[in-house]
Amino acid sequence: MMIPSIDIQNGNAVQLIGGEKKAIDAGDPRPIAERFSRVGEMALIDLDAAMGCGENTELMRSLCAEFPCRVGGGIRDVQTAIDWLDAGAQKVILGTAATPEILSELPKDRVIAALDARHDRIVVEGWKTQTQSTVAERMLELRELVSGFLVTFVEHEGRMKGLPIDRVKELVEVAGGARLTAAGGVRNAEDIAAINGLGADVQVGMALYSGAIDLADGFCAGLKTDRADGLFPTVVCDERGVTLGLVYSSIDSIRASLETGEGLYYSRSRQDLWRKGASSGNLQELIRIAVDCDLDALRFTVRQRGSGFCHTGTRSCFGNTGGIGLLEQTIAGRIQSAPEGSYTRRLLDDSSLLQSKLREEVDELMNASTAEEAAHEAADVLYFALTRAIQRGASLGQIEKVLDRRALKVTRRPGNAKPAYLGDQA
Repeated sequence: MMIPSIDIQNGNAVQLIGGEKKAIDAGDPRPIAERFSRVGEMALIDLDAAMGCGENTELMRSLCAEFPCRVGGGIRDVQTAIDWLDAGAQKVILGTAATPEILSELPKDRVIAALDARHDRIVVEGWKTQTQSTVAERMLELRELVSGFLVTFVEHEGRMKGLPIDRVKELVEVAGGARLTAAGGVRNAEDIAAINGLGADVQVGMALYSGAIDLADGFCAGLKTDRADGLFPTVVCDERGVTLGLVYSSIDSIRASLETGEGLYYSRSRQDLWRKGASSGNLQELIRIAVDCDLDALRFTVRQRGSGFCHTGTRSCFGNTGGIGLLEQTIAGRIQSAPEGSYTRRLLDDSSLLQSKLREEVDELMNASTAEEAAHEAADVLYFALTRAIQRGASLGQIEKVLDRRALKVTRRPGNAKPAYLGDQA
């Protein structure tokens, strides 16, 4: 697939030619990251840190916390790599620090080794110094310690003259079980499709920023369908991954969705683009489009507005959803219009009552002795905790996003209780 790249220098998204000459200054990287994230994971590179002339750490940490990123630039030791993984990076990209000694101390599935090469010789120090090592030699040395390689063909970088396809094919074989991502020289969607056909990904920068490749064309380059109408079956789900319905997408509808940030699909009955919720008001905010393992079906993750996805008025085309998702909808609705005298209104108006009930239910959960009791008391805890969170403006999707970020952490806190909660043990 295509991996969009955001190179940051002095706080701005830039594109350099050959790693030296600035060709494009795209300004604030935040809106770019929001758009790129709609097609999945992106590469976020701190050029200043890579060149040893500054850093953009705080900006990159904020982007990393919000969007799926593989982070690189200036990561030269184990602790810095772990710090980025703890900050929410899906993966870290190590260049000169990609040595067996350092890689052996990092989680293999979260590490990519960057091999920058000019005419097949590894270059370091901002691409200024050429070594005697070849790309293949380094791959053979490191491939059991990383999940992937990022190979940048420096002589092609930023020049949009095409990738060396034959060389990429050779390196895919050398990489073994590690996934190869190629970078440098991508001209068009056909280049991306060719590399994808070899079993590798393509990191794209200059071609996207210059407009030579449209984001949708780059994303769709690897897709395939055996349908006569050329459409792609598309599962639509909410932020929590709950299925809302099945629709169909065309290249044009995918492009429209990525450009507008809304859920747009292809209507087979009208044979035209279909903006979900245009008539009902139940619009969708597009979060991300994912491709299945066979590259022939899509999943749209959306933030569903209004009463739901289905034309019948239910949350999904398979009926109303239940569980904690339904609880969130119920509480949110009651917060908006809880009648006077209702229990929810009492909780909202009396913060001390909500606080007391939450503590009470936690105590009862701790004293539960059977599975049935534990389930009952945990449900009470969830109700009161979610009421408080929603009252403060947090959604269940936000809560789950925090949990997902914590799951990415490598460093684990001891988890000791604060003194005020130790009771008689203090």
